Amino acid sequence: MYRSKVISAQDAVKVIQSNQRIYLGGGAGAPQRVLHALVERADELRDVEIVHVLIFGAAPHLAPEYVKSFRHRALFVGDNARAAVQSGRADFVPIFLSEIPRLFRDGTLPLDAALIQVSPPDEHGFCSFGCEVGCTKPAAQAAKVVIAEVNRQMPRVLGDSFIHVSKLDYVVEVDDALPEAPQAGGTAVHRQIGKHIADLIPDGATLQLGIGSIPDAVLAQVGDRQDLGIHSELFSDGVIDLVERGVITNDRKTLHPGKMVAGFLFGSKRLYDFANDNAIIELHPSDYVNDPFIIAQNDNMIAINSALAVDLTGQVCADSIGPAIYSGIGGQLDFVRGAARSRGGKPIIALPATAKDGALSRIVAPLKPGAGVVTSRGDAHYVVTEYGVAFLHGKSIRARARSLIDIAAPQFREELERYARQNNYV
Repeated sequence: MYRSKVISAQDAVKVIQSNQRIYLGGGAGAPQRVLHALVERADELRDVEIVHVLIFGAAPHLAPEYVKSFRHRALFVGDNARAAVQSGRADFVPIFLSEIPRLFRDGTLPLDAALIQVSPPDEHGFCSFGCEVGCTKPAAQAAKVVIAEVNRQMPRVLGDSFIHVSKLDYVVEVDDALPEAPQAGGTAVHRQIGKHIADLIPDGATLQLGIGSIPDAVLAQVGDRQDLGIHSELFSDGVIDLVERGVITNDRKTLHPGKMVAGFLFGSKRLYDFANDNAIIELHPSDYVNDPFIIAQNDNMIAINSALAVDLTGQVCADSIGPAIYSGIGGQLDFVRGAARSRGGKPIIALPATAKDGALSRIVAPLKPGAGVVTSRGDAHYVVTEYGVAFLHGKSIRARARSLIDIAAPQFREELERYARQNNYV
């Protein structure tokens, strides 16, 4: 059955027609050979809508010269899609990550085809979605046609993460290295933020964190904790050393004890090798991993998310700079609300106090006109900068403003204080 479906990438994409909607596998699982073969057909195609979340690696379909052939519907905006979205060549959909699978399953976004990347099949014919399960498995289940790159270098990652070869319409065999996240060290600012957050993490806590300098700084400073767990939309290399040292055991998790649960992975080859056939890891679709009611079943759930700016009332802007879309809603509010409902849980928003080498405060008086509020002032609990921790939940505007001014960069506090007084916040 499998051998009968193997064809070239160029032949596989001949099934794609003008005016169709297709899903492109996300994260490090974007099927690059198939995507490039599709772009080679640009002159033959018009108005093909390509739906995807954040993808790592090349994104040739987003080049301006293909605007008549392909239009991207962005469910989250990465670096490679930002210019297309901000210039109007692509469409942004504000959506919680937990709700994306339902768009495909209930027909809100019917899919003519899904272009995915999977591991080679096992002896029973099951391929793993590897490092990206979250939105890709639901899309593959809902699409009329599934074109799968079968990559020898895709790890076989466990969990609700498999598709049988009978569900694949076309197979393109590849042997390609996965894109890797740079493993750069953080600054002193990131380490100080990480220390403040680490002080909020008790033994036995379950962590949600992503990739980047702040999550890595947190993980670097919890080496003396016991029995930490992971339930996160994604994780990266930072967890590996703590697993090997026995700090992350997942033993005290109240949901999926013994398992690190996530929707996707992105890191170095070391992470992909670590995840291969490793029974400590389970990947699941994002309507499960990011469901606030599922998240809340983890006691002591610590959710760590980033922001572009926080205003003096606690509104968190995380998806735009003014009206210019920068990223997306993603899973921030899913985890903020899940952690808030967890017994002993703590939703944390972490950000450096300044941007542009100290020229701009990220604790702001009002948000910029057009700025998107991802986490409302009613949802905000902890806000952390390198200058400390502001706890906002249940606090008045007066108390919030005072706490947030205290963790702003010192050179901006007088200005923030003046605004707060002018608007009767304090």
